[in-house]
Amino acid sequence: MRPASIDDSHPVTNPLLITIDGPAGAGKTTVSRLLAELLEYRYLDTGALYRSVAYSVLINNIDFEDDADLTAHLKEFDLTPRADKNGFRLFWNDRDITDQIRTPEISMMASAVSAKPAVRNFLLDMQREMGKDKALVCEGRDMGTVIFPEADIKFFLDADPHVRACRRYKEMPPKTTVTLEDISRDMLQRDQNDSRRALSPLKPADDAIRIDCTHIDPQTVVRLMMACIVPMLKARNQ
Repeated sequence: MRPASIDDSHPVTNPLLITIDGPAGAGKTTVSRLLAELLEYRYLDTGALYRSVAYSVLINNIDFEDDADLTAHLKEFDLTPRADKNGFRLFWNDRDITDQIRTPEISMMASAVSAKPAVRNFLLDMQREMGKDKALVCEGRDMGTVIFPEADIKFFLDADPHVRACRRYKEMPPKTTVTLEDISRDMLQRDQNDSRRALSPLKPADDAIRIDCTHIDPQTVVRLMMACIVPMLKARNQ
């Protein structure tokens, strides 16, 4: 159902490309899905693409520090996103790996693998192909700076590190052996890795709208975003 904040003049023939960047645990996934549902747009979790590469590297025991080995592996890497009600599911060699890539180990591996030029170049065309028709909400770490610098509207979400770690801990399976301290340590390490890397570091685009999500829930974040999006949609429809 379309929200009351968008009237019947909401243009379906002139859609937007929206990027949402930020560190782990800032709420990007929840907010992106809610926003995509409200706008009746597609949703793209680009972090899942990097997690998929990391998963395949781990399963195949590939030395990702060896550029030749990594490049050879990517030439045989068959990843297919298939749309579903939650955005899409990822199939590697026709096997659904969507759930298997959501572990702390894969998160850390994805952070390291995503710094490799071969991996970023491999996924660049796939992501841009998904965004060419717009009507897309995409989340990641360099969506507004590198992948879609021409996006119609860009957001950058952030939150206090402890709050982010607690959120991620609550997402863990009930019987997990991972502790809050483990997640907090890994998250801080990943923040450093992502923000300090030379290639596509985690940072807000110069024209991004920054939102601190420490003390506000996802629904409030979406309302703040909609306050920026609706005027743009209406202006395009005039």
